[in-house]
Amino acid sequence: MVDALGSPVLVLNRVYQPVQVTTARRAFVLLYGGAARAYADGDLFDFAHWAVLPPSEDDASISTLRGAIRIPRVLHLSRYEKTPRSLVRLSRRNVMLRDEHRCQYCGKTPAVRDLNIDHVFPRSRGGPASWENLVTACRACNLLKGSRTPEEAGLSLLRPPRSPRWSFAARLRMASQVLPEWEPFLAA
Repeated sequence: MVDALGSPVLVLNRVYQPVQVTTARRAFVLLYGGAARAYADGDLFDFAHWAVLPPSEDDASISTLRGAIRIPRVLHLSRYEKTPRSLVRLSRRNVMLRDEHRCQYCGKTPAVRDLNIDHVFPRSRGGPASWENLVTACRACNLLKGSRTPEEAGLSLLRPPRSPRWSFAARLRMASQVLPEWEPFLAA
């Protein structure tokens, strides 16, 4: 039962945009308190109606004195309309995701272990660690460039580096655990 209550549940705002992923435990609190309704098979259910739905063999459920209650996979908040702000943390992984794991100098897509993060304006000359100064580079291009600017090394960037503007849905699509019930809400 502890594992089931820790399972992920997608939370949608009032206009069906994903705002967060929570645990089943928190989802039941929202559902029981009336702040949210469970979404399944195109219908919305309050707690009273959800509690009497029989779980199928594929559904995770928790046991209660009155019987098993199916764990919702998607919750719809009744009153919340805001969309989460999308601040993307500067990290090696996110720089590579932004650049689609492609060397920004030669365009090749080697294995991740053969990719480096390069400072366009060299760090040795005071180049900052910022979205606008970091790009993905293959080992060969990174070694060729060294501590020079791309122009000095005879290289050019495929596209100028920019801070990404990913929505919560886009970040969630990149996550490792995306449930099939979430797919319709992540398409936008």
